Formats: sequence, C-alpha cells, structure tokens
Amino acid sequence: MIDNINVRVYACAVKDKKVLTLFEEYAGEPLMKFPGGGLEYGEGLLECLHREFDEELNVKIEIVEHFYTQEDFLVSRFRENEQLLTIYYIVNIINEGDFLILDPCIEKTEWIDIDRPENPFSLPVDQIVFNKLKEKYL
Repeated sequence: MIDNINVRVYACAVKDKKVLTLFEEYAGEPLMKFPGGGLEYGEGLLECLHREFDEELNVKIEIVEHFYTQEDFLVSRFRENEQLLTIYYIVNIINEGDFLILDPCIEKTEWIDIDRPENPFSLPVDQIVFNKLKEKYL
C-alpha cells in the first residue's frame, strides 16, 4: 500500500555535449544518477537543487530551465510503500573550479557523452531524461 510520496529534484548540468553524472551506492546497489536529491519540508524545488549542489559538490549553480517532470505513477525501487515524483532542470555550474565531492556516498562523478549509442542509466525516469537530452542537444 502506497502511503508516502517522495519528491526528488535533479539537474542536468550540460557542457560540450556531456552531462554530469554521479556514481554512488544506494541500498547496496550501485547507481549512476543525475545530481540532486529529495525535497525537504518547507523547501522549494529550486532551493532543493541549490542545497544539493552545495552539500554534495561544493558548487553554485544557475538554473537555466525546467526540463522534465515525471508523468507516470512510479513506486520507489527501494521502498514499496513510497510513490516517487521526479523533476529535472537544466543547470550551469557557476564555480566549477571549486568542484569537490563532499558527500561520502558519492564514489565519483563523470561527464558522460550525450551522443553515446546506449542509454547508461538504470533508473527508469533517468533513462527518459537521457533520451530527451539527446533530442535537445544532438
């Protein structure tokens, strides 16, 4: 039974036809994902993205535009009682020279080519977003 909703806000930081990705382990499973995270109570969507980049990567961002909001019902892969709602923005990193992984859960970051033939993401909404990035930037 679904009795909880988890709003997630993510960013597609794109430069030179590459997008920033994070590699981390979650619930014992290795994940490649976009930067971002969970919306906290009393927080707006854009505030959430700014906070996540501050806390995880030590950088400031400029929000360029809303990019995609998940349209279908989705149950969390990690909590069967939880519905997910994910929202994605296109962002620019302002102070890339200050980039530093601060979150111990993040194993590494990588700028991946948007024009690669395969979709490298395992999370279903991230797969949709990566395909939409291809449409926008290629």
